[in-house]
Amino acid sequence: MDRRRLGSGRPKRKPQLDLDDVIYGVHAVEEALTAGEALRRLYVGDERKRDPALRRLLDDARTASIPIRFESRTFFSQFPYRAHQSVVAFGAPFDYVTLDEAIAKRDPGKGLFVVLDHITDPHNAGAIIRSAECAGANAVVLPERRAAGVNATVRKASAGATAHLPIARVANVAGALRTLKKAGVWIAGAAAAPDAVDYTKADLRGDVALVIGAEGDGISPVVRKECDYVVRIPMFGTLGSLNASVAAGVLLFEVRRQRGAEG
Repeated sequence: MDRRRLGSGRPKRKPQLDLDDVIYGVHAVEEALTAGEALRRLYVGDERKRDPALRRLLDDARTASIPIRFESRTFFSQFPYRAHQSVVAFGAPFDYVTLDEAIAKRDPGKGLFVVLDHITDPHNAGAIIRSAECAGANAVVLPERRAAGVNATVRKASAGATAHLPIARVANVAGALRTLKKAGVWIAGAAAAPDAVDYTKADLRGDVALVIGAEGDGISPVVRKECDYVVRIPMFGTLGSLNASVAAGVLLFEVRRQRGAEG
């Protein structure tokens, strides 16, 4: 039997989408457009062609000369995201800054950094980035390995904050903390440790970096050694700790409270 006539017998696989540079959901795409991100193309569901809620988004995309394609629900079923809202954009690879660049842009005496110690959950990472941007942080610092980078889920969970807040990616968290300390930044780790200070009693008014550890493990011992002090949020219920993103939000806005409206 001639196999050339029958073919290999194996079904052809559809090419897999590269999802690293995807931005999905109305709000996340709107923020990317507002920030002037270089979007390669925008896909919108056929059913939303005349949706008033998308008028501004579509106008901004056309003004920026971003190709727009209207697609059926079948097209959007390729994506593993349930909350895409029939709006998906492909952007350029995320533009991380260096730690030195982030430090140089701070207002001396008022610097605010958030360092994530190997947080792997992209929803947590995105929520922390959102809180950091809302609190006026200078940058978020992420490790290169064993941690969530800025991907589609992080962009969505941040509600578009990744388009506005500098994010640095570093090879080593402990090394990054040493660099921050050399620049005059105090390092405050978040930990439920015996030597931890109540977060409302710690002095968070100067240049400070808040270190947030992964849920469960918390801050690693090598990173803990680089902290100038640790702060804790008192618990009043049965559980012993908050979600990492909630804890980060509490600490960030305590910094803003201590610094006052002008800080």
